[in-house]
Amino acid sequence: MNILLVDDHELIRNGIARIISEEFPFSTLVEVGNGNSAERLARADKFDIIIMDISMPDKNGLDVLKQLRSESNKTPILILSIHPENQYALRSLRAGGNGYLTKNCGRTDLVNAINTVVKGRKFISPEVAEKLVSVFDNTVEKEQHELVSDRELQVLKLIASGKTVSEIANELTLSVATISTYRARLKEKMNMKNNAELTTYAINNHLV
Repeated sequence: MNILLVDDHELIRNGIARIISEEFPFSTLVEVGNGNSAERLARADKFDIIIMDISMPDKNGLDVLKQLRSESNKTPILILSIHPENQYALRSLRAGGNGYLTKNCGRTDLVNAINTVVKGRKFISPEVAEKLVSVFDNTVEKEQHELVSDRELQVLKLIASGKTVSEIANELTLSVATISTYRARLKEKMNMKNNAELTTYAINNHLV
């Protein structure tokens, strides 16, 4: 089995690599620490599975996932993230991901997820399954942050972390005007007036 592991934290990569070497002794593991390298390798080589983080400094995992799927790259992708499932699990599945796990999962969960995804099936936890059901249930009220786009959610989290529009623009390699547009959309969609209200919401809903 040929595996691509994408995470910008070396200690986390080392821990996952150790589990993979013990549980899949005949596998080949390639490790990279950023999204751009992941894209290049995914185009150049054939992998049985890509295990990828979301939060990375140059290009986040969701953007990499979307880009690869837009290129008709069908490599199974398992997202392994620090973010709770209620924030990104459904978003990653909608973008073409094959499974979602949080980094506080157990060893058995990781092994089961890899085996499931490699076989071409989706791996979802009971919590994500419940969320999926609620998507089709019009009687279930959606949380406000579920109404915004992936990029808007990313901007919301950065605003709540205390970053200015200029700092966010620099981090995401976008213009200040574009970030201001995302902020305006957030306030409109979430019916909020300013950064303080956005920040309070993000903290209360454990988005930061």
